[in-house]
Amino acid sequence: MGDSASSSYVHKSLGGGSGESLSLTILADLLLWRNRTGAAILLVSSTVFWFLFERAGYNLLSFVSNVLLLLVAILFLWAKSASLLNRPLPPVPNMEIPEGFAIKAADDILVLINHVLSVASDITIARNPIRLLQVLFVLWAISYVGTLINSLTLVYIVILLSLSLPVVYEKYQDHIDDKLDSTSKVIRNISRKIPMPVSKEKKYQ
Repeated sequence: MGDSASSSYVHKSLGGGSGESLSLTILADLLLWRNRTGAAILLVSSTVFWFLFERAGYNLLSFVSNVLLLLVAILFLWAKSASLLNRPLPPVPNMEIPEGFAIKAADDILVLINHVLSVASDITIARNPIRLLQVLFVLWAISYVGTLINSLTLVYIVILLSLSLPVVYEKYQDHIDDKLDSTSKVIRNISRKIPMPVSKEKKYQ
């Protein structure tokens, strides 16, 4: 992997290590495989879910219901047999969400909602045409991609890209930056060769 400076830069650009948002730090650790167990669980579980619902033809509601039914039955039988045989009860974790985690998640959701509202304000109140075109292009792209592939397959592709592209960029950051820099220079050189219209003020001067 690259040097520590590039690693910390990529990690910070994804929101990790800032200390302000716990959820962004967890997400950055997953995307960069700092949390290898969590990233592997996410990859395997998303692959299994995609295979079950896209290839095997399972229904999401019936699948979740059957899994919960099986889990509840196993826990009930385990607890019943434990009381009869003087065995320890099933190790059920403390099913409570920590207050700090809930506050952090609520703050992140609030930031996202405020960003969406600011975009809507730019379009409706400020009448920003550039922002309107950006939103229209994003919505059109989502609609067009949705006609090409299934939404579940699209989510699975996004997960795969999210778990691969940041790691590749972190590992080969110097080479990728060099290629992007050379490409931007070529584009700038081409744009300079395109004749620009001369303004009337300069013409009269």
